[in-house]
Amino acid sequence: MVTIGNIQLPDFPLLLAPMEDVSDPPFRAVCKANGADLMYTEFISSEGLIRDAAKSVQKLDIFEYERPIGIQLFGSDVETMGTCAEIASRANPDLIDINYGCPVKNVACRGAGAALLQDIPKMVRMTEAVVKATHLPVTVKTRLGWDDSTKNVGEVAERLQDIGIKALTVHGRTRVQMYKGDADWTLIGRIKENSRIQIPIFGNGDIDSPEKALEYKNRYGVDGVMIGRASIGHPWIFDEIKHFVRTGEHRTAPTVADRVAVCRQHLDFSIRWKGEIVGLFEMRRHYANYFKGLPDFKPYRSRLVTTDSYAELADILSEIQENYVPELV
Repeated sequence: MVTIGNIQLPDFPLLLAPMEDVSDPPFRAVCKANGADLMYTEFISSEGLIRDAAKSVQKLDIFEYERPIGIQLFGSDVETMGTCAEIASRANPDLIDINYGCPVKNVACRGAGAALLQDIPKMVRMTEAVVKATHLPVTVKTRLGWDDSTKNVGEVAERLQDIGIKALTVHGRTRVQMYKGDADWTLIGRIKENSRIQIPIFGNGDIDSPEKALEYKNRYGVDGVMIGRASIGHPWIFDEIKHFVRTGEHRTAPTVADRVAVCRQHLDFSIRWKGEIVGLFEMRRHYANYFKGLPDFKPYRSRLVTTDSYAELADILSEIQENYVPELV
């Protein structure tokens, strides 16, 4: 078992990454149903939460079947992050996670996310403020460092553990890399080898197959892996990895009927949670991923992302299921 504070997870748990505009309740629901062990909300701006901004407040929505689930926060002001942790704790998540890894310009260039990797003392103060502000376990997600000359995640792991975080997730790239090139898990493995480190260490970056998950588990000794982009349109990846780790064999790939069924579930939840207009619109970013690899799919994709009628979408999905019979795909 892997323990984060009072949270018990199975051996080698699989975590769903917090992804902006992706990891909302509808997406989390299909990932949970397909094997995700621990999930996080989209990352929430501390400044937005303090201002009671509608978008930030809505991201606090969590549901009982999602547990265990963490609310992820980011910000640049130490005091504000502490206050924000108090507010987020009232939403009754299982843990609070701090984002020190987001590399995008409108986050990092405002002194939040991965920017804190350039100021470790401030990162420590901010983390301590969050730990003191909540009764919940606090975890952190970060990167190797700001750039190749400042890969300081080993120091970060020790110092944050010392002030009370209960788990650390490391993305195997620097901020300068963004999402380019291959993730380097070497330093993640070294953190696990450090006898001072007693908290769970999760690896993140480029886990896109059961084989790679098992290889990295064995090579780097991580307690679990966090999966982000590979789960978009393919929430089955969690169960596929679990099955492969347990048996060494692959599950049968999801059929077109499976893809349509999960896409429908995602769509229906999106509408229930966001309302029909927004729910239909925001699902458009997911269709190409759900049906990736199907031959001659472009006309269907065009129809899926242009209609604003739920009934028409339902008909298109039925048509996809009928027309892409197994022997043709």
